[in-house]
Amino acid sequence: MKRRVLLLALLGAPLLARAGAQLEEPLADAIRSALSASIAQSAPPRPKFEASQVDARMAYLRWLGEMSERLKKRKTETQIRIEFLETVWYEAKRAGLEPSLVLGLIQVESGFRKYAISVAGARGYMQVMPFWTKAIGDGDASRLFHMQTNLRFGCVILRHYLDIEKGDLFLALGRYNGSRGRAEYPNAVFAARRQWLLPGER
Repeated sequence: MKRRVLLLALLGAPLLARAGAQLEEPLADAIRSALSASIAQSAPPRPKFEASQVDARMAYLRWLGEMSERLKKRKTETQIRIEFLETVWYEAKRAGLEPSLVLGLIQVESGFRKYAISVAGARGYMQVMPFWTKAIGDGDASRLFHMQTNLRFGCVILRHYLDIEKGDLFLALGRYNGSRGRAEYPNAVFAARRQWLLPGER
């Protein structure tokens, strides 16, 4: 009987995220200022295109439609799903990252769960460690459960690690996860990323 109760409790308990933990490292003042400015800049999550950017707008709409279909099982409400994808695309592009990479990272880190918390305390979709809100934000770690805030922090941090690692995505992903130099996490993100590429990108 006790075993059955324990099993039911485990099945009903919220799943913890798989993520490791970004390591808190000292930041040079110039880098801290640049990251803080990048986090603070207000920007609309919905992409905008000029009248002359017809091809870019059509490519974006094609991406949005395709990704929405793929994400349906994980996010069933259409409006929430579209807002999420619009924000992923916007924040990824803003940070100079591929949306497919960001979606792959989110899949591995949180399984697309907004309120995921890792054993190490990382929060939200992109499993951002709370120390980042003190280092480059306003110190309010609860805001990491806000969709755009979480995606912005995650994309800015990954971009920062890519810059540190001189463009080496394998090492940057390891640093993001707190497992730099080990293959398991980067390989998991690379595999997940392939699921979010458009057919012509594979």
